[in-house]
Amino acid sequence: MPLNDTPHPASGRSTSRIWPEGFIWGSATAAAQVEGASHEDGKEDSVWDAFARVPGAIARGETLRDAVRHYHRMPEDVAIMKELGLGSYRFSTSWSRVRPGDRAANPQGLDFYSRLVDELLEAGILPWLTLYHWDLPQALEEKGGWANRDTAYRFVEYAQDVYSALGDRVEHWTTFNEPFCSSLLGYAAGVHAPGRQEPHAAIAAVHHQHLAHGLATDALRSRGAQQLGITLNLSNSIPRDPADPVDLDAARRFDSLQNRIFLDPILRGAYPADSLSDLDQFGIRDLIRPGDLEVISTPIDFLGVNHYHDDLISGHPDHEGGDGHSGGATRPTSSCWIGSEDIAFPSRGLPRTGMNWEVNPDGLRMLLVRLGEEYPRLPPLYVTENGAAYDDVVSEDGAVHDLERTRFILDHIAAVGEAIDAGADVRGYFVWSLLDNFEWSWGYGKRFGIVRVDYETFERTVKDSGLAYAREIAAARFSPLSEATA
Repeated sequence: MPLNDTPHPASGRSTSRIWPEGFIWGSATAAAQVEGASHEDGKEDSVWDAFARVPGAIARGETLRDAVRHYHRMPEDVAIMKELGLGSYRFSTSWSRVRPGDRAANPQGLDFYSRLVDELLEAGILPWLTLYHWDLPQALEEKGGWANRDTAYRFVEYAQDVYSALGDRVEHWTTFNEPFCSSLLGYAAGVHAPGRQEPHAAIAAVHHQHLAHGLATDALRSRGAQQLGITLNLSNSIPRDPADPVDLDAARRFDSLQNRIFLDPILRGAYPADSLSDLDQFGIRDLIRPGDLEVISTPIDFLGVNHYHDDLISGHPDHEGGDGHSGGATRPTSSCWIGSEDIAFPSRGLPRTGMNWEVNPDGLRMLLVRLGEEYPRLPPLYVTENGAAYDDVVSEDGAVHDLERTRFILDHIAAVGEAIDAGADVRGYFVWSLLDNFEWSWGYGKRFGIVRVDYETFERTVKDSGLAYAREIAAARFSPLSEATA
C-alpha cells in the first residue's frame, strides 16, 4: 500500500510506497554501446562493427570504435553507480571480445569482465549479466549468422566460456536481450546489423535464437547456475477501433510478431497457432525439429521485460495520417513486420520522446498485469529496460536539467508499483541507460543516459534524472518495510 499520495514534483503519479522486500533498483548498458576498444586486446569484428562500415547504415557515419570508453573508464563508471545507490548493474558480455572470430576464448576479454564483476561486488552492486546483446562475431555471420542453426550451438560454447570465468561470482544470467530486434530488425528490416532483408532468414533467426536460449539455459544450469532468464522487448498492441474487425486483426498480427512468437515458445512450449499460420509462407514449420520446443521451453527463473511505448494499431494504412514512425501511418522499419505490411500506427495525441515514441506510463502497468493473467507459467518479472531519449541541454553551471526524462522515469516507476498492487510479481526495475551511448542505427544522436557523456572529452555528468533516481532509491531503502527486514 502507498505510504502517501504526494506525487514527486516532476511526476504526476505517486512513487512513495512500500516496495516488496528485496526489490532491486538498477540501471543497464550493453557492451557494444559503451565499451569502445572495438579492436583492442584481441577483440575482432562483431556484426555491428561491420555494419557501421556500410555507407548510410549509421547516422552521420558514426562507429563503435570508442563508444563511451567504458572499457578504459570502467572503475570510474562503477564509482558513479555506487554514488547513485544502484543495487544492481545490468551489463552484457561481448561475444566478439570473449571469442574473437568465434575461435578459442580470449583471456584478455574475459579478464575485463572479471575485473568489472569484482569492482561491482566491492561496491556492493549486484552483477546482472546478459550474454547476447546483439554483437554476434562477424565471422559467424559470414557462415550464415542466426539463419544458420549451427550458430545456436556456437552460442552455447561461448556461454560456457563466460560461465567458467564468472560463474563463481555472478548469480543472474540472461541469455538474450530483445531477440525481436536481432532477428526481425536485423534479418528482415535490415535496419539493424547484419542489415539483411530476407524474411526467411529472419524467421530462421527467431527460431535459432530460441533454440540457443534453451540449450544455454540447460548447459549453464547443469554447471550450477541458479538464476537464469531471458529479456524480451514487449508492448501493448491496441486496436484503434476495437469494433472494427480489420483493426482487431491488424493488432493481433502485430502482437504476434512483437510479443507472442517470443513469449509462447518459452512459456508455453509452442508457437501461437495464428503465428504458425501467418508465417507458413516463410517456412517456420520446416525449422522446428523434434525436441526443439521442449528445449526452448526449459523453465526459467525470471523474465526480463523491456518496455518503452505502446503501439496503437490500424489495419487501414491508406486512411491514416501521421509522421511515419510509431504513431504515423507506417514505420520506416515496416518491412520487419513480416506478413503485416498493411499495418499502420495512428497517433493518439500523447507526448513523445526524442525517439518519437509515445509516453504512456499506464501501458507498462497494463503490460505487467497482462503477462501474469495470460501466462500460468510466468516466472518473476524484472523491468530490465525502461527509459527515454531527449535532447539534453547543458546549463551554464554544467548541470543537465532533464525534466522530461525525470518525469518519464518517475512516472514509470509509479506504474510498476501500481502493477504490483494489481498482482504483478515484479521484483526489480532497471533504468535504460546508465550512460549516454551508441544508440545503434541512430549513432550518438539519441541520448538515453541518466549520466551525460561529453563525446569529445568523455567526461561524465550525472543529470537531474540520475539525481532523482538516486533519491528514489534512497527513499525506498529507508521505507518501513526495509527497516523492518534489515
